[in-house]
Amino acid sequence: LVVLALIVAMFAVFGADAGAALTYEYEVVKMLLATGVCMLCMHYYDLYDSMVLHSFAQMTIRIVQVFGTVCLILAFLYYVYPVFRLNKDLLIVWVFLAGVSLIVCRKFFLALNRSVGLIQRTLLVGAGPLAGVLAREIESRPELGIDLVGYVGSEPGREGELQNLSYLGTPDRLRGLLQRHRIQRVVVTGVDCRGCSREALLEKEAQGVIVEDGSKLYEAVAGRVDLSALHPDTILLPERFRISPTLIYKRAASIILSSIGLLLSLPIMALTAIVIKLDSRGPAIFRQKRVGKDGKPFILYKFRTMREDADSGGKTKPALNNDGRVTRVGRWLRHSRIDEFPQLFNILRGDMYLIGPRPFALDEEEELAQQIPFYSKRWTVKPGATGWAQVRRGYNATLDDNVEKLSYDLYYIKNLSVGLDFLILFETVKILLLGRGGR
Repeated sequence: LVVLALIVAMFAVFGADAGAALTYEYEVVKMLLATGVCMLCMHYYDLYDSMVLHSFAQMTIRIVQVFGTVCLILAFLYYVYPVFRLNKDLLIVWVFLAGVSLIVCRKFFLALNRSVGLIQRTLLVGAGPLAGVLAREIESRPELGIDLVGYVGSEPGREGELQNLSYLGTPDRLRGLLQRHRIQRVVVTGVDCRGCSREALLEKEAQGVIVEDGSKLYEAVAGRVDLSALHPDTILLPERFRISPTLIYKRAASIILSSIGLLLSLPIMALTAIVIKLDSRGPAIFRQKRVGKDGKPFILYKFRTMREDADSGGKTKPALNNDGRVTRVGRWLRHSRIDEFPQLFNILRGDMYLIGPRPFALDEEEELAQQIPFYSKRWTVKPGATGWAQVRRGYNATLDDNVEKLSYDLYYIKNLSVGLDFLILFETVKILLLGRGGR
């Protein structure tokens, strides 16, 4: 839509000469530059976030903010590199057309996606914990176009689970239910389907009904693993990711990026160390034992952001909002994430990858491993300076926070890939630029 609006704007401004204008020197580059800036601004204003997507008012406000920011960025770029400057009238018409097109298109998508003819009538098979969390996730995501008609199970779900859904009966009535309610999608959420008719499911699947596993749908929708659906013998790391090419890629990428990062950040780190020493007593570098691959400890390096006696009694205490232990300089370092820069040495040395589950203090990890089932599974791979849990949720302070963090970490381990690493890196840059998540 953004590119199409730019082409239409060219014909609106230049008329019959639009074709000739497209052949001018750098004209395609100018269009790509404007489009790229627009797409990045849409990403950084969270226009691809589902919570923003289904709120029309919020979406409209952010689209206006996007094009205001685009104009400011392009004005700066055109001042520095005049050769890439778009015609002023063309720019004005393009911003108007692109903004209106995006608002209208997204409004049309929301209306179309919620229409009776296109929304998928879906039945949940099972009434266990997975069915409950999946139902809540789907109900909070209307843009998915899934209408939960109800669920079947050996008995109705307990109070608090599936309370907004209709209980349609036991699994042995499945064939009739699929026909009566015109079900287009069946989601099997657990062992509660022992009495369901496999023949009925296969028959409906042959007729075009989608039949899928609830845990896989939950992972695709929520971006995390449902811990209640895991079993002790579950293998989280697929065999294809145990082979050396994946390990070579992660190690090579970590060495290259950490080396570049160290070269670029050494002056900043030297200045930071001096400022820390001037601001408070104690060493500039904070050293702490963290848990690495296979549960083996290593020494992690960070810039000190708290008082020297912050962890009195030898027990690690998570940072809180407005934590009194944080120094004046430390508050700014945490907000800007400069305190994390020394971890580049850990990455270069091989203690960590650039991307992986976040390493925590030895006593914290041991305590959480005793309290949370499957927690030690996150030690299957080397930890990272940033990871899927860090870009998808905020700071972890409570036990519930760490349970949710684990569900994201296990999703990363289970779906380990180059593409996912690039997505995490892209999201990390966004978090750093916007200063989100630090305490």
